[in-house]
Amino acid sequence: MYFLNCKRVVFVALLATLSVSGCTTVPGDRDPRDPWESYNRTIYKFNDGADKAVLKPVAKAYRFVTPKFVRVGVSNFFSNLDDVTVFFNDMFQGKFRRAVADGGRFVINTTFGLGGLIDVAGVAGAPKHYEDFGQTLGVWGMGPGPYFMLPLLGPSSTRDASGRVVDIFFAPGNYVRNVNAARGAYVLNVVNVRSNLLDTEKVLDEAAVDRYSFLRDAYLQRRESLVYDGNPPKKKDQEFDDFDEPEKSVPEKPKAPEKKN
Repeated sequence: MYFLNCKRVVFVALLATLSVSGCTTVPGDRDPRDPWESYNRTIYKFNDGADKAVLKPVAKAYRFVTPKFVRVGVSNFFSNLDDVTVFFNDMFQGKFRRAVADGGRFVINTTFGLGGLIDVAGVAGAPKHYEDFGQTLGVWGMGPGPYFMLPLLGPSSTRDASGRVVDIFFAPGNYVRNVNAARGAYVLNVVNVRSNLLDTEKVLDEAAVDRYSFLRDAYLQRRESLVYDGNPPKKKDQEFDDFDEPEKSVPEKPKAPEKKN
């Protein structure tokens, strides 16, 4: 059940930033963030093949037969469960006010939103946040480490991959005792998430020279933004670009000669 949430976070985090991520690298360029590129590209090809052969066709069929309001309800339900993990990571990061807000989202949506099928808190103005233990490690000062492509789960880093292990203990779905129900929920969430991305992936196909590099850059950019709550520190080249040009002195106009009486 936990790995379902991992896949959802990975896909949403990646594709939500495709429209704002404008830089891709050409195949053959070495990126210091990706020292295991040969391995990662192999896993990426495997994941892409599995998606085209199985997941994408199933997602298309699911989208065809399932009304939109049902898909929205499914998305809301699993997003509501994710708020539990968000709450604990808010606490770990010292974001106590946000923890109260995110915990309140879960209580309100679970109580008044039919178990989370309706995002009542969102309608009332409470924003959805995304926190996991990978981000918590980043807030504590740990760097992302090398980029790391996980089989079936997709893009990650060594920090985020290790953080997922801790998040297992806070995912409510991990404590479902009915194995069949847990497996059914797992499959439903994966298919639902993939169906929601059918339109978004067109942006990827049109914008990317190299899909692998594009996804890597989008993932790393998104994760850095999440660690710093949307305000990542500026790089040296950005700081240089932000220097203000010295003000140009404006010559004073010559004073008109005083009239003599």
